[in-house]
Amino acid sequence: MFSEPGTGPLAGVLVADFSRVLAGPYATMLLADLGAEVVKVESPAGDDTRGWMPPVRGEVSTYYLGVNRGKRSVSLDLKDDGDLMLARELARRADVLVENFKPGGLAAYGLDYTTVSAGNPGVVYASISGFGTRGGAHLPGYDLIVQAVSGLMSLTGDPEGPPYRAGISVFDVLTGLHALAGVLAGLYERASSGRGQHIEVNLLSSALSGLVNHASAVVAGGVVPYRMGNAHPSLFPYEPLPAKDGDLIIAAGNDGQFRRLCAVLGVPELADDPRFAATPDRTRNREELRPLLVARLALRTRDEWFAELSAAGVACGPINTVDEGVALAERLGLEPVVEPGGTPSVRNPIGFSRTPASYRLPPPGLDEHGTEIRAWLAGGS
Repeated sequence: MFSEPGTGPLAGVLVADFSRVLAGPYATMLLADLGAEVVKVESPAGDDTRGWMPPVRGEVSTYYLGVNRGKRSVSLDLKDDGDLMLARELARRADVLVENFKPGGLAAYGLDYTTVSAGNPGVVYASISGFGTRGGAHLPGYDLIVQAVSGLMSLTGDPEGPPYRAGISVFDVLTGLHALAGVLAGLYERASSGRGQHIEVNLLSSALSGLVNHASAVVAGGVVPYRMGNAHPSLFPYEPLPAKDGDLIIAAGNDGQFRRLCAVLGVPELADDPRFAATPDRTRNREELRPLLVARLALRTRDEWFAELSAAGVACGPINTVDEGVALAERLGLEPVVEPGGTPSVRNPIGFSRTPASYRLPPPGLDEHGTEIRAWLAGGS
């Protein structure tokens, strides 16, 4: 098909990527890492994120670079008859098509699932939207809006302060992962049935699923959660606590971990105190327990406690900046950075024993592979 074919578990799978911005491109980048051949179809103006800067590497948006490695770019104007014919041919040949147009937006071009699957019944066609294809079809799907309407922002921030958004577009990323899971399941099912299908994911449904225990509190318990800052509604300690020179996150998820924490801090008797012996007791009496732990933590630095508590099997960690987080991953041997074509990027987090992810191509320039892809599509299948 093209030079430098993929070598991972999805080698030989052709993905027509009609998505842009974050959720779709993130999903298709992960597919490319796993060996799929991803053709990124862009309008003549290019993916919106090409202009989302600063920061930049050279003159290219690092936002765009972060979700588009491993792809080939072709610029097609769907309002041009010749370009539209090529887009339809790409859809006809594709194993997977991913799109995040406004619901129904591709029907005018004959690139909707019904039309594409009529000529390509094996296609696994993934549609990503903000609010689904029913009552919310007309609503634009921005992550910030979904953080607000889903309830996430009502849970984020100080109890007495205003709601806050998460520091990343968390539901775009989560929806991209759900799209990836759907595509992989669709390909697996196709192996036995020979038929593709239409997969639909949306940001709001992904958000409610991603709210996990908080959403469950509402639908199963009739309890509406509220902002608790960095505290956890069902666990303590499970939050930042001040050491001698700064805060340290400590997470005691069960009674055994709490007992080890107390032993390292030099207050083993707290683990037998009936006020603190079991998780519900510690949660209920957190205001009594917190100062007892803080008094011990104040004796040493956060790095000293991090080393000693970690050695004892107590989950903890300093509150790092992102560069410190990358450096920690490097120290732990996780090799977090890859450099396809000399462009630094964050490694695919999935490990395989036999068919590892590969990083063949850097994020493409707009229409960088247009001549090659047009010639291929214009030729025979």
